Amino acid sequence: MHSNSVGRLSSPTRRAVLGTIAGIAAAGVAGGYAWDNLGHGSDDRGGTAADGPSARPTGAHTFERLSDPGRTVARAADGGTLATFTDGARTAVLTGPTRSFSEPRTTEATVSTDAWVRVLPHEWQRGMEKSASFKAWFRKALGDTSPDVFAVAFQYSSAGAPDKHNAAGVRYAGTAHFGPRNAAVKNPLDFAYYDEKSDFYDYLGIDWTFPDGTRVQPEKARYGDADCSGFQRLVWGYRMGIPLHNTNTKGAGLPRRAFAIAADGPGRLVIPHTGTRQATDLDALQPGDLVFFAIIKDRPDFIDHVGMYMGLDEQGRHRFYSSRSAANGPTMGDLSGHALLDGTDFYARGFRAARRL
Repeated sequence: MHSNSVGRLSSPTRRAVLGTIAGIAAAGVAGGYAWDNLGHGSDDRGGTAADGPSARPTGAHTFERLSDPGRTVARAADGGTLATFTDGARTAVLTGPTRSFSEPRTTEATVSTDAWVRVLPHEWQRGMEKSASFKAWFRKALGDTSPDVFAVAFQYSSAGAPDKHNAAGVRYAGTAHFGPRNAAVKNPLDFAYYDEKSDFYDYLGIDWTFPDGTRVQPEKARYGDADCSGFQRLVWGYRMGIPLHNTNTKGAGLPRRAFAIAADGPGRLVIPHTGTRQATDLDALQPGDLVFFAIIKDRPDFIDHVGMYMGLDEQGRHRFYSSRSAANGPTMGDLSGHALLDGTDFYARGFRAARRL
């Protein structure tokens, strides 16, 4: 199962439009169907199995243990993959109806996938499938077609995603841009044409208090903006409920910058950062993994960009989705560098590591 790679389940610096999302039964945004049905600030409510067609029969299934990395795979009676849960990570990948993601303005590529990326309320540990709370969650999750991580991420498409507001009037979804215009840079394809440093609370335009008590205020000039790591924090943190902190050091949840997420983020590394070499172990990846890049010309060992792995496009290429300056926001496209992990293009050469949250 999973038409795209899901890990080993089967044997100047180097540093935009949602075309279609087909097969999504619910148009609203959810924080992922969690065991305790977390809300995370939006006015959407997590869906249940009744929201859409079941991907597979929800009857008898078995669990298999695999290694490298340690994980538990749920199998249907026919042996097909129902879901994958990785030890130490909250990311769960379930098999569901096939959807197609495209972005015609910036690429001809299309990613069609039956992988639905959900967030568990707790890190997966071996044997957790035996718990009553997991069994109840899994029965619902198998048929859940409410928006998953991919669907939530594309609700920030840089080329015109519709606005969504919560009960307090906060626009929590809609077109996102990368950052304010950098007047010192003249070439629109330069990676610094739009300024970075926009975090999730800048996009939202609201004050935010982190668990350690640190309170931050958004910059008005950055309203609606999220740089590469700010975008991942917006999706995985604000929307999906993974804790956030405001430093680039070790802490509970997602740190601020890409290099810090790679080194000290939650979950587990599936491709370690080994320095200046291009990461090539793409079989280790599964949809939803965060992928990290060294894109500064003179610092080939320094991670300064992060994206979300989508899987294989229709050409069999490994494609990712990230907020980038050239597209002025979230993109799976190819402006100023192809959004690919394999080959010899700009981002592929800079690919260094991957983490499963």
